[in-house]
Amino acid sequence: MFRSSVTRAARAANSQPTIASLRTFATAAPPSSSSSSSPSAANPVTPSSTRNHKIVVIGGGTAGLNVSHQLLHTGQYTQDDIAIIDPAEWHHYQAGWTLVGGGVKTKEELRRPLPGLVDAKLKLYGQAVDSFTPDQNTVTLANGDRLGYEQLIVVPGIHVNFNSIKGLPEALADPNSLVSSIYGYEHVDKVYRTLNKLKGGKALFTQPAGVLKCAGAPQKIMWLALDHWKQAGLYDPANPAQSAIQISFATGLPGMFGVPKYSAALEALRQERGVEGLFQHDLVAVEGNTATFAKGDGSGAQVQRQFDLLHVVPKMGPHAFVKNSPLADAAGFVDVDNATTQHKKFKNVWSIGDASSLPTSKTTAAITAEAPVLVRNLLRASEGKAPDADYDGYTSCPLTTEYGKVLLAEFKYAGVPKETFGGWFGIDQAVPRKAFWQLKKNFFPWVYYNNLVNGTWGGPKGWLR
Repeated sequence: MFRSSVTRAARAANSQPTIASLRTFATAAPPSSSSSSSPSAANPVTPSSTRNHKIVVIGGGTAGLNVSHQLLHTGQYTQDDIAIIDPAEWHHYQAGWTLVGGGVKTKEELRRPLPGLVDAKLKLYGQAVDSFTPDQNTVTLANGDRLGYEQLIVVPGIHVNFNSIKGLPEALADPNSLVSSIYGYEHVDKVYRTLNKLKGGKALFTQPAGVLKCAGAPQKIMWLALDHWKQAGLYDPANPAQSAIQISFATGLPGMFGVPKYSAALEALRQERGVEGLFQHDLVAVEGNTATFAKGDGSGAQVQRQFDLLHVVPKMGPHAFVKNSPLADAAGFVDVDNATTQHKKFKNVWSIGDASSLPTSKTTAAITAEAPVLVRNLLRASEGKAPDADYDGYTSCPLTTEYGKVLLAEFKYAGVPKETFGGWFGIDQAVPRKAFWQLKKNFFPWVYYNNLVNGTWGGPKGWLR
């Protein structure tokens, strides 16, 4: 089913007008101060002092939109039964920002006004959340108003903390510095500009220790940069020491990736292409052309490296309003059961995606597998029944290894591979392939805005009915 689904949608995606060629420059444009939506779209409303809904969803990101629309499609909810709370003006397909950094797409084509993605039967509050009072089944908004609920879904994502690295915000804001990051709409288009500017010297790519969105993204952009410089005649993988550019990958992890099968493949690729590996190196400061790292070996030592180009992935963590709430575990994430997605203490509270405590990689692909489990179990709980659907930890990371090829990592809890194409066709997904690049570049962005956010796409399961 997934194969035929991909084939049909890929044809549809490829029939769309070509927006950018492989080397199209990612143009810079400031965020608009206003957004528009179609007449049928839900519009943000200013809440009264007291409102009640059957379901309140915190977050209008990938998880929030997908789950809200899946619940609406069940036919069990009518006008305004389900409310979404999110102050954002725009909704971004963040999984595509690696392609923006590589000059394949523009950041503008990967965003949509949030109100235009919300079904008119859903109530959208354009407010931030101040606090939770789960004992009273209420949420307090930033303007002081309160919303009551029967069921609460907490899916606001996680916070990208650029201030976690000393000197980083200033370096990113400096148009003359070759310091950039794909993590953030304001900065993502600076990445390709820096790749083009560098004609020689030391290129340093970093990955922090701890939780982050898509653990493979920090090296995805590195592989694209390497291929870019290779095609420009500035890097020779067969003779890196004599190349104009030298490339290093500094990661807070002890290896290239958290899943042994794919880590081994990526380590072989690193050695084959002459990339220096700096393992257990956690970036803590940027000053001029000097990067300071904390060693992760327990010694407490710090080391410094000089660079001519630096790509940074900031540290990330739970939003303060989640971390400081009764819903959080010791790490600050919504404390839910690993299988059912139900809160361990408050049985009418649910969470998936980046904000949840689910011990799997935080990716869009994970949400496609988590969301149907949450929806089924929530519906059963609303009827007084026990949850009976289990999430196995499935997630995916399409790792761009060069322009035109992707290593498609798919796995579940404990780092066990769970490959869509391996099971059906005997394909080793640890081998980068052109077909997987087409999924990453064309199919996934197309299906995201056409089906995933409206609750009709189930990842490897194909279209949901």
